[in-house]
Amino acid sequence: MMKKYIQNKLEKYVRKYFAKYPDIKLIVITGSVGKTTTKVAIATVLSERFRIRLHRGNHNTHMSAPLAMLGIEYPDDIKSMKQWRAVFRAARQRIKQPADVDVIIQELGTDRVGEVPHFGTYLVPYISVVTAVSPEHMEFFHNIDTVAMEELSVANFSRLAIINRDDIDGSYSKYLTNSNINTYGTNASAEYYYANEGYTPEDGYNGKLIAPDWETPLPFNVHVLGEHMIRPVVAACAVAIKLGMTPAEVAAGSEKVRSLPGRMNVLRGADDTIIIDDSYNSSPLAAESSLRVLYQMTVPQRIAVLGSMNELGDISQTEHEALGKLCDPNQLAWVITVGDEAEKFLAPAAKARGCQVKSFKTSLQAGAFVHSVMDEGAAILFKGSQGGVFLEEAVKVILHSTSEEENLVRQSPAWMAKKTAFFSENP
Repeated sequence: MMKKYIQNKLEKYVRKYFAKYPDIKLIVITGSVGKTTTKVAIATVLSERFRIRLHRGNHNTHMSAPLAMLGIEYPDDIKSMKQWRAVFRAARQRIKQPADVDVIIQELGTDRVGEVPHFGTYLVPYISVVTAVSPEHMEFFHNIDTVAMEELSVANFSRLAIINRDDIDGSYSKYLTNSNINTYGTNASAEYYYANEGYTPEDGYNGKLIAPDWETPLPFNVHVLGEHMIRPVVAACAVAIKLGMTPAEVAAGSEKVRSLPGRMNVLRGADDTIIIDDSYNSSPLAAESSLRVLYQMTVPQRIAVLGSMNELGDISQTEHEALGKLCDPNQLAWVITVGDEAEKFLAPAAKARGCQVKSFKTSLQAGAFVHSVMDEGAAILFKGSQGGVFLEEAVKVILHSTSEEENLVRQSPAWMAKKTAFFSENP
């Protein structure tokens, strides 16, 4: 009862805020994968011209999203009415103060059916971006069509929607009622796309943005790794163009985008190894994309450390087996799994393809094994989730320097305490 009361109050304050400041543009991001990366890319590009507000974490639930939009910290103790009263005072003060931003960028998350549509009861985004439709939280969604309806519902309560053409099947357009839609991606089937002309580790991707608003393609480099990581930059460009930014501003902002911790972040490992740290989370689409990037690297040895993909429900076996079948013995020296689901389903499928496979219960064990088998100059992909996997701790074992640990995910005191307890229970 108290939770519902608090949520209603927060939503009321957000309505009042946008009613008082109608010139503030709200940009929202939904999708099965890539929301935070896309949000930060949009903020990076728009910062070339606009005053921006965003929460850099994934405060995207119905309790936390209103506070992120208002720029108010989430209370430490959500059961304390004293702390919530302080939050309400801060919200009223925010509404009274002069506007201090031009654009608010907010990701909207969902764990269950109906959570994204509920945001539409109190928000009217100026632009919504939908990053992907792929299996997620399948213990609640059960099938991919339900995921599509949930994620794409944001387009129907937004003034304009910009949708990833590469990672959203065209058949899901049947769930769209808003005709004001644009698409983005990394191939010419999208209206806004990046034509890649080459990649080097020093300069990233060299290419041009193609936009229907401009007669001339816009050249700039994208400093990320993986074609799927270029798409958030293209989404940012499309949003920037819709907000009237110049080609020079768009190019300058795009050149500043970098990978976030735990999201295809390239780190230096011991013995001149290349670490691809993609340990933040794992899902079928993201894991497949990461593996394909590893295959494209010209190195003496490739190792894939793959953690269980959580929250897949009834399709967990199918999706883990599918990922195992993508493990190519001609490309990989080792496939190393962490977690029960990966050991039960992914590992046997990779072995059946002829891969050399080793399974571990914890990331600490996996990291030690990787260190024992890696060659000088190897490329090592760490792709995993949080609950029971925590591959960032395996990355620590391989890092060239402990100073790089600040670039890993889940390193706060609270997270480290949680992981210490987990590893103590699972030696």
